[in-house]
Amino acid sequence: MSIKQLILMFTALFVFTCTVAAQDQTQGQTEKTIKHVPIQSTSPVSGKEMYTAYCAACHGTDGKGGGPATSALKIPPTDLTLLSKNNGGKFPSMKVSSSIRNESAVPAHGSREMPVWGALFWSVSGGHETEVQQRVVNLTKYIESLQAK
Repeated sequence: MSIKQLILMFTALFVFTCTVAAQDQTQGQTEKTIKHVPIQSTSPVSGKEMYTAYCAACHGTDGKGGGPATSALKIPPTDLTLLSKNNGGKFPSMKVSSSIRNESAVPAHGSREMPVWGALFWSVSGGHETEVQQRVVNLTKYIESLQAK
């Protein structure tokens, strides 16, 4: 197994295991921690299923940024329902797709040296670029459906 494959697998495992927040009592202080959970396989055709499995822990089921992992994050997640509003009323699909693939700088998703979403979808898709593209398109469309009216 190559180094690149190991890095991709580790990154995918890390992302999925960090999807649920938990609180831990340490020496009288409340410390926020991330509870590790097993990787979930999702259908590449269901944007909603992918969103629920991969995004809702931080962005919330409603997309407003209030997911259960939010309190453990250093940078609060974006309110995804306001993307169109904050872009002159037009949904920024290219920007969202770039963020999902980690081709743009989104501090909460890590640096370009740690391609969280690109590695995640590549791993889940078994290295099939067509399926990776399908996942990105369908997840982007689902996020577009969350936009505030």
